[in-house]
Amino acid sequence: MNVKMLMLGCLSVFALSEGAIAQPVSSANVSKKLKSIGPLADSVKIMAEQLVQKGFTAGDGYGEVWIRDLNTFVGVAAKVNDRELIKKHLLTFFQFQQPDGAILDGYVPVKKGAVGYDYYHSDLAPEYAGHKNTVETDQETSLVQAIAKYVRGTGDKSILKKTIGGIPVQKRLEQAMEFLLSKRFDQKHGLLWGATTVDWGDVQPEHDWGVVLDSNSHLTIDIYDNAMFIIAINDFLEIASLSPKMAAHWKGIKTKIAANVRKHLWDKKRQKFLPHIYLNGSPFPASFDEAAVYYHGGTAVAIEAGLLSKEEVKSAYIKMQENVKKANAATIGLTIYPVYPEGFFKNKGMGPYSYQNGGDWTWFGGRMVSQLIRYNLLEEAVEAMKPMLDRVVKNKGFYEWYTPDNKPQGSASFRGEAGVLWTAIVELKQKTK
Repeated sequence: MNVKMLMLGCLSVFALSEGAIAQPVSSANVSKKLKSIGPLADSVKIMAEQLVQKGFTAGDGYGEVWIRDLNTFVGVAAKVNDRELIKKHLLTFFQFQQPDGAILDGYVPVKKGAVGYDYYHSDLAPEYAGHKNTVETDQETSLVQAIAKYVRGTGDKSILKKTIGGIPVQKRLEQAMEFLLSKRFDQKHGLLWGATTVDWGDVQPEHDWGVVLDSNSHLTIDIYDNAMFIIAINDFLEIASLSPKMAAHWKGIKTKIAANVRKHLWDKKRQKFLPHIYLNGSPFPASFDEAAVYYHGGTAVAIEAGLLSKEEVKSAYIKMQENVKKANAATIGLTIYPVYPEGFFKNKGMGPYSYQNGGDWTWFGGRMVSQLIRYNLLEEAVEAMKPMLDRVVKNKGFYEWYTPDNKPQGSASFRGEAGVLWTAIVELKQKTK
């Protein structure tokens, strides 16, 4: 792609006068910053659309369609892909749904299933093999959210009535959330649990790979899993046709989860979320002050779930930027700060400032930008988004993650990054009409 020609050839989505910026956030400074990133944002928006048009896998190097990734680019897919094709990929997840309601991580054509997962199969989709990273607790909530994004993006609510194995999709969504309450819910704290991972990550410290729960796993409660559940319940209440009794049931669960997050996970003294509440001990040395670690991604998702006030959102952003400076990183996509020391994870890819242990992921940094826009913190949103846009254009693609010194790593066509940046660009344009 000729990025320079693309920038010259498209009209800026942010060609705004000062008077076009909605009160109370309008200012000459904000307007100037918006105009300055207009052509850059337009270029990245078109690049994102072109990438998502090409497929539904997470990106180059991945044969699977993953639900946690697909959830973050369904919005742009609804604008540039055939609606029936999107629906097919979403419905395949229900074809693999387990009797207890569990949703798999991803599925891959049978002939391409060569990674070391414990694959399972479904008579409803014999051409695919599926797998589930059992250390995670976000597959079910990601699917609920993805269906809601599909409905919003296409206006097609008929997907909820589609039957898979004789069960309507709406009921299957409810079964997925009930799985979390029956299989991943800690009664003492009234919150969901999962394995110990870094923030939103999918790698536990006890194993060389680290994606499967077993007797060595340390079970824990974190902000990301529970915030994702709240968002999923909100989405379900928005799109589903529910009786007053059932609507009240799910609203009640959401209210209790939110209250328990603030009660147990919010560190009032540090004004941040605790990384973990351990249910069977910590895998880390007692000398390590894990409570000091700031989880950027989980905080962004918590804001999306409505768990922080506007003042707390602004404070969180300031803290994230402080962490970026301390880590000599490039953007607020920085996963965490401080990082877990060398040797804390058996997986060699989880060393300090690598992958989910302090890598820089626009996949979550872009979600924080969307929340800054939502809370009318537009100057902060532009400030946070610009370096993310810059590196997409510089590298001529959407990379999976970046080192602190901004070197691209992983897949060179990561659709999750494309999706969250596209979403933030569109939201900023809408906010400033």
